[in-house]
Amino acid sequence: MKQKQKIILAGIFLLTLFGMFGCGGTETMEEPQDAEGTYLCYVNAGEDALVRKNYEIQGESTDQAVRELIRVMKEEPDSIDYHSVFPENVRITDWELDDGRLTLTFSRAYLRMSGAQEILLRSAVVETFCQVRGVDVVAFLVGDEPLTDQDGQVIGAMGPEDFVKNTGSSLHAYQEKEIRLYFAGKDGAKLVPETVKVRHNINQSVEKLVVEQLIKGPSSQEELAVIPPETKVLGVTVRDHICYVNLDQGFLEGAPGVSPEITVYAIVNSVTESGGASQVQILVNGESNIQYMNRVDLSKPMTRDLDYVEEGAFEEQTTS
Repeated sequence: MKQKQKIILAGIFLLTLFGMFGCGGTETMEEPQDAEGTYLCYVNAGEDALVRKNYEIQGESTDQAVRELIRVMKEEPDSIDYHSVFPENVRITDWELDDGRLTLTFSRAYLRMSGAQEILLRSAVVETFCQVRGVDVVAFLVGDEPLTDQDGQVIGAMGPEDFVKNTGSSLHAYQEKEIRLYFAGKDGAKLVPETVKVRHNINQSVEKLVVEQLIKGPSSQEELAVIPPETKVLGVTVRDHICYVNLDQGFLEGAPGVSPEITVYAIVNSVTESGGASQVQILVNGESNIQYMNRVDLSKPMTRDLDYVEEGAFEEQTTS
């Protein structure tokens, strides 16, 4: 492999051990320095930080580049300062690329990694493979099963943006954050804002937090839920200021008594106001070519629309 001698260290903090070994939500690492071109991610000798080492991908096609990275990420470099992020018994056994989504299948030994090993490997793999032209996000399978968090929720496809850059974070770090959510009014025809204060792990992205809180439902009996409570979150990713919210088919059941437009714009308005995205693309099982409830076209990203908000709702929230 062609490598330059410039080593870029990026601290990645050990996270709360979620589920089987601490996966779940979005990971936190220090702001990395810019690499010159493409690179491979390794783990440092202390096994608590990623090392980015410049690497020129030789494969000309997307398929060739993916196969090449699968091979070289397992190889041990000639260095005592860093090594492969792959433990010896963990390997990628299969892969599939479909419309920008790269699904990697790992051996069952993946489940035996420590929390620190898993976080480092997952972030390194996502960051490295998303450099390949034609790969937008990466999904993980272990055996035949998708990777899940502590609650059994499928983590879904991830992009580099899912690993939130944040300096000074520590193990088990939590914070309180105020977010504005939109639910339906009593008649289900207008949106009503609700500001809630949530204590959450700092390693979870705000966008995913918002979607999960919407599924949880409103705190007031004067408001209606906008998403069926059994809906599963398959992934929440931000790329180029667009938040991709991928839900399972339970979303298509619709919320009782709520108009389809209200459900859609509850998600769009909530995510754009509390998160860092300016648009939201809603997907169902990874598909966007959908007419939600035969009324709302989900094929393109949507921007915030306050015309759906109940008149005077903001004033009522301020005085309550």
